Amino acid sequence: MNLLITGGTGFIGSALCTRLLDEKHSIVVLSRYPEKIKLPIRSVSSLNHLTNDDVFDVVINLAGEPIADKRWSDQQKNLIYSSRIVATETLITYLKNSKNKPKLLISGSAIGYYGVNETDDIIDENSGYDDSFSSNLCQKWEASALKAEPLGIRTCLLRTGIVLGKNGGALSKMLPPFKMGLGGKIGHGEQWMPWVHLDDLVGIIIYCINNDNLKGPVNGTSPNPVINQVFTKTLGLALKRPTIFPMPKVVIKLLMGQMGEELLLVGKKILPQKVLDAGYDFKYKTLDDALKNIV
Repeated sequence: MNLLITGGTGFIGSALCTRLLDEKHSIVVLSRYPEKIKLPIRSVSSLNHLTNDDVFDVVINLAGEPIADKRWSDQQKNLIYSSRIVATETLITYLKNSKNKPKLLISGSAIGYYGVNETDDIIDENSGYDDSFSSNLCQKWEASALKAEPLGIRTCLLRTGIVLGKNGGALSKMLPPFKMGLGGKIGHGEQWMPWVHLDDLVGIIIYCINNDNLKGPVNGTSPNPVINQVFTKTLGLALKRPTIFPMPKVVIKLLMGQMGEELLLVGKKILPQKVLDAGYDFKYKTLDDALKNIV
């Protein structure tokens, strides 16, 4: 197939491109930083560089400023917002004007869609949202992507969880203190952490491509989420390090502000019900197996 991928130089996008190349697909990557691309694929820095000769079977939209890299100042919130919603609206305009439209758009979203209200109830793709920043961001991001549906394009909204993999993602920030024996639970440690191994997230994306019945929101998470206290203990065991230094709630709020409150101190028990019902077989079903593979 021919695929157009935005955000192809990121943590997820790079792994996805590698997998697609292994499967002999043809890829064009749209990136603000085409020089970062180390793979033998074509890159463009603007959709304007594409021509009528560029026909795509699938478009995958992963572009976006990292959401957890900095405190959420007003300026950072605007950057996070524009890098997702404005970029997606630009992509939709391109698709509207394309003579040959793709069969499928997979557009990034996040489990932040489900909001910050704490609960132990199981959350699936039919669950609701709230008025938090992360939820509002995902709602508007998804609404932009869904404008592809009236164009006759099947649309999947990939609600990504905490992605675990080598050389990037959430673990790149966690590993240094844990390796020094300075890791510990965050806050009360009872908040859920809907994690997913990078290999399985890429697998879910491929599964969406190959299964025409999948559309709408798709949770990109493991079938076995854990609470933060269990995550902490499991990571410590994988590294053979103690985990006795908790990060109190007040410190998270002081150091990270709203970003820390919404992303670290609360969580939900989210399951990838759609892909499970569709028959996807997870390579890493348990956190223990995932962390042993990575670290």
